[in-house]
Amino acid sequence: MIDNTYQPYLKRVLLDEPTIQKRIKELGEQISQDYQGKGELLLLCILKGGVMFLTDLMRHITIPHEIEFMAVSSYGKGARDSSGHVRILMDIGTDIQNKHVLIVEDIIDSGHTLALLSPQLQARHPASLKICTLLSKPSRREVDVLVEYLGFEIQNEFVFGYGLDLDEVYRNLPFVGVVDLEYYNAQRQKED
Repeated sequence: MIDNTYQPYLKRVLLDEPTIQKRIKELGEQISQDYQGKGELLLLCILKGGVMFLTDLMRHITIPHEIEFMAVSSYGKGARDSSGHVRILMDIGTDIQNKHVLIVEDIIDSGHTLALLSPQLQARHPASLKICTLLSKPSRREVDVLVEYLGFEIQNEFVFGYGLDLDEVYRNLPFVGVVDLEYYNAQRQKED
């Protein structure tokens, strides 16, 4: 059982567990169908937020596939301080040449992370490179990103849970919640 220390931070549940799981099953079925018979499929998870989505998604992909991980930082201090500055903290160790690479991301916000990663991965000559994200915030987009597989389009709200952290905690929640910014900001002021 998950402790309830997240509750003061939760303004409301945006996506409940059954809704998320239903959509992930649909995505897995679509990916399986689209890549059937096309060659090697590699799911490239962007850490840390994409892990929960990846593990559930791969359970619904019925064709053989590999997984790989990249760690990328695109945030400054504080959960809402997206600077547009992106750093690769951990690169993949697998040769992706001639493989169908599907980037698995938790959320696409400004688009800067994928705008940096995509050309770097394309330079490694994959057979194809596509994006699958659980969440997308098009109203926050600063860089155009083509998303082939989309879980949910959401408004510009600060969200956490289901892999998305709130200052590095609460990734384990089975739902996506909207942060109560009034409470969150009050807590941050106490810490400063």
